[in-house]
Amino acid sequence: MTHRIVQPEGWLPAKGYANGVLTRDGTLHIGGQIGWDGDQRFVANDFVGQMRQALRNIADIVEAAGGQVSDVTRLTWFVTDKRDYLARQAEVGAAYREVFGKHFPAMSMVVVAGLVEDDALVEIEATAHLS
Repeated sequence: MTHRIVQPEGWLPAKGYANGVLTRDGTLHIGGQIGWDGDQRFVANDFVGQMRQALRNIADIVEAAGGQVSDVTRLTWFVTDKRDYLARQAEVGAAYREVFGKHFPAMSMVVVAGLVEDDALVEIEATAHLS
């Protein structure tokens, strides 16, 4: 097999996608994570709360694959409200550091009209390299 599906223990199964795919060379591709928990329930209805949970989800997937957040090399953020993101930069930074510490991989941000889950305000996908 050239890859392994990564699913944190106790999470409801993903429907129609994989939360993580680990390739033989140690590259971990993490599907877009939103602000819901392993039971697929939103933990917050604000941008910062959802962002924190999405990052925690990424950390959980990396750890389930045997890595740690410092193995993350890329994050791509999809946000529905650029102004909310910009207005809350101090809170965004604090929430980011709660999960990722001072590890700052390559990042991109894309402003989108909406996400598949209507209540989602942010979706973050990631790539990690596990040795």
